Amino acid sequence: MDEAMTAAPPQEFSEKDSLRGDRKRKKGSPKGKAEEALRSMPVNSDAERAVLSCLLQDPVNMIPRAIETMQPDFFYIPSHKTLYTVLLDLYKNRKGGALDLVVVNTELADKELLDAVGGAKSVAELLNEVPTTALFDDYMEFLKEKFILRRVISDCTQCVAGAYENAEPPAVFLDSVEKQILSIRNETERENNIDDMRSCVSRVLDQIDQAYNGNGAAGLKTGFHDLDDMTNGFFGGEMIIVAARPSMGKTSFVMNIVENISVRKDNPIPVAVFSLEMSSESLVQRVLCSRAKVKMSAIRGGMLSKSDFPKLMVEAQALANAPIFIDDTPGLSIGELQAKARRLKKESDIQLIAIDYLQLLKAPDVARRDGREKEVAEISGGLKSIAKELNIPIIVLAQLNRNPDSRGGKPRMSDLRESGSIEQDADLVGLLMRSEVYADDEEDREDKSGEAEFIIAKQRNGPTGEVPLVFHKEYMRFDNRAKGEEP
Repeated sequence: MDEAMTAAPPQEFSEKDSLRGDRKRKKGSPKGKAEEALRSMPVNSDAERAVLSCLLQDPVNMIPRAIETMQPDFFYIPSHKTLYTVLLDLYKNRKGGALDLVVVNTELADKELLDAVGGAKSVAELLNEVPTTALFDDYMEFLKEKFILRRVISDCTQCVAGAYENAEPPAVFLDSVEKQILSIRNETERENNIDDMRSCVSRVLDQIDQAYNGNGAAGLKTGFHDLDDMTNGFFGGEMIIVAARPSMGKTSFVMNIVENISVRKDNPIPVAVFSLEMSSESLVQRVLCSRAKVKMSAIRGGMLSKSDFPKLMVEAQALANAPIFIDDTPGLSIGELQAKARRLKKESDIQLIAIDYLQLLKAPDVARRDGREKEVAEISGGLKSIAKELNIPIIVLAQLNRNPDSRGGKPRMSDLRESGSIEQDADLVGLLMRSEVYADDEEDREDKSGEAEFIIAKQRNGPTGEVPLVFHKEYMRFDNRAKGEEP
C-alpha cells in the first residue's frame, strides 16, 4: 500500500513544476539541493482514496471524526486535498451535515473545481474504493504517518537551507529549529479531551474517596506544614509562582521544598530543577550546607571544623542518592525547556519541576517581533502548558519590582515584574518576605532575626493568607514556625 511518488503523473501533481524552483539556479547550490529533496515525498495514495471513500459513504458520522483528527495537509495529492476541503465546507454549512454525490459534484461545479478533482466520474469511483468504513481510523493513521514524514523532510530541508544562509545568530536559529520540529508533534498528536459527565463524576468521586481515606488530597507535600494545610499539597497541572525581592532566599526556599520531596528514604520523588541563575555546583553546595547545617561562609573560607566533615559526608550521601535532575543551561528558551521537560518525564517520570527564575527564560522569536511584554506572556503561558501536558506541578521563581521597598518590604501580587500574564496563568502566587531585611535599626533587626513569611496572595483552589516560617541565614534554610511563635 505504501509507495513513494517518484514519477507522479503531471495532471495529479501539478505543483511539481513549482518545486523545481528557478531553472537558472545552479544545480549544486544549497537551495537547489533543498528543492531536490522536496521533489519526491512519502505518500500513501491508496489510503487517501480510502479515507475519501469513507467520507462519501457515511458523511454524517465520518466527517466529524475526520475534523477532530485530520487537517487538509494530511492529503498530499492535490485533487484529494481539494475534495476533502470541499467536503468539510459542505458539512459545516449544510443542516445536519447531510450530503451525497449529487450535492458534492454540484458544489465542485459551482466552485469550478470539478476538473481539479478529475471530474464527476473520478468522484463516483472514490465512493466505491472500499466496501466498508470499518477501517476508517486505520486509513487516517496511514495518512498521518506520511504527513509527519513529509513535514519532517520539508522542515528539515528549510533548516538546512537556513543553516547555509547563516542569516541568524546560531542560538536564535537553533531555538527556531527546535520549535519548528516540536510543532509537528503538537499539530499531529491531538487528544480527544471530550468527556461525558459520568466519566468526570466517577473520577472526581475517586479523588474524594482517596482524600477521605488518606485524610487529605494527594498533592505533593512541601514539608512546610502550614503551607500544606492551606494548599493540600501541589497538584498536577498547577503553576506555582514564588516571588520575592532579591536576597530574600527564594532559591533556598524552593530548594528546601525540592529536598523535602526527593531526599528521603521512603518513596523519594523525582524532581527536575532548571537553574538559570546559579551553576549546578553552587546550587548543590547550598543544599548540602542547608541540610548539614554548616555555614556557607565556613566552606567558602576554608574554615570547616572537624565536626563539620562527618555531617557533610552523611548529607552528601543522601543527596547523591536523591532523584534530583539539575539543568543549569543559561539563557534557556521556553522551547528548549519544554523539550527537556518532556524527555525527563519520559525517562525519569519527574513529578515536579522547579525553575529559577522566570525572567531569565527566553522566547527569542516573540521578543524580536512583539517586545518583552509579549515574550513574558509567551513564557508564562508555555510553562502553564507544560504543567498541564505533563500533569505535574511547576514551581517558578520570579522577581518583584522595587515597590515593596517603599512599603517597608510588604509585597503585593501587583509587584510582579511584567505581572499581567503571570498573575493570570498562575494557580498559586506566593510572596516571600523576611522582615529583618527592612528593619529600621540594629535592635529592630535583632528582634526580627529569622522571621519570615510566605504570603499566599492568590490560590485558585484554596484560601489566601500568611504562612509563618523561620529562616536560618547562616545555613540558608527555611523551617516551619507555628503562628505566634518566636523565630
